[in-house]
Amino acid sequence: MKRAPRRGRLSTIVGIVLIAVMLFPVYWMVNASLQPAGNTLQGGWFPFHPDFSGYATALRDQGGNLVTSLVVSLGSVALSLGLAAPAAYALAHLPVRGIDFVLFGVLITQMVPGIVVADALYGAYNDLGLLNTYLGLILADSTAGVPFAIIVLRSFMQNIPREIIEAARADGAGRLRTFRSVVLPVSTNALITAALFTFLFTWSDFLFALTLTTTDTVRPVTLGIYAYIGAHTNQWNAIMATAVLASAPTAVLLVVAQRHVAAGAVSGAIK
Repeated sequence: MKRAPRRGRLSTIVGIVLIAVMLFPVYWMVNASLQPAGNTLQGGWFPFHPDFSGYATALRDQGGNLVTSLVVSLGSVALSLGLAAPAAYALAHLPVRGIDFVLFGVLITQMVPGIVVADALYGAYNDLGLLNTYLGLILADSTAGVPFAIIVLRSFMQNIPREIIEAARADGAGRLRTFRSVVLPVSTNALITAALFTFLFTWSDFLFALTLTTTDTVRPVTLGIYAYIGAHTNQWNAIMATAVLASAPTAVLLVVAQRHVAAGAVSGAIK
């Protein structure tokens, strides 16, 4: 009877140690961003005298790149959900032929290496004039967001009771009205889950940004940090401050939406 509490305490200690190890890089990133300009290795373990000059430099040099990433990420989320939601509803509730074949095709798109897609898009974008444009990056990043959103939303919509949809149809609502007024409100958790992961995919994208942009006109923050390291290796506080600013939106979204994400991920597996 006394071994169970000891095992529980040991598990707690091991868990705390593992979490501390995993979060240490995040702590060091924040700590380094608050150190004076210069070699980060000379900084202390705790910023007793925080210096925010690195954030001022980061906002001055990388503020436009952060805005670019935000615009591209939000655009990719809107496009991905706009295409995936009706497609998922059709695959879940409409008598569509070859559903298994369509789903297999959606899964196959997730297995194609990103560099293959990026190379193919570069040739097409060069002919269409979409290089170095917001629209080009939004379309490219949506190639990963749309299939993932379809899988998540279809899994959830399959569990919506057909009685609800049939009741709406009996009241005279068409398929579009039923989808807009009944299915979408019920699928809020799944929509938030798909939107969040699509935002994370796009915000952290480096491959498409590197391949499909050749100038500084449209440059996401991931590519900005890559170029920033080479140009400002003696200003590690500014580099780390840029990393903190780039991590903040995703961290905030995960904290705010974690309840919806957990509900949307689990509900699709429960019947």
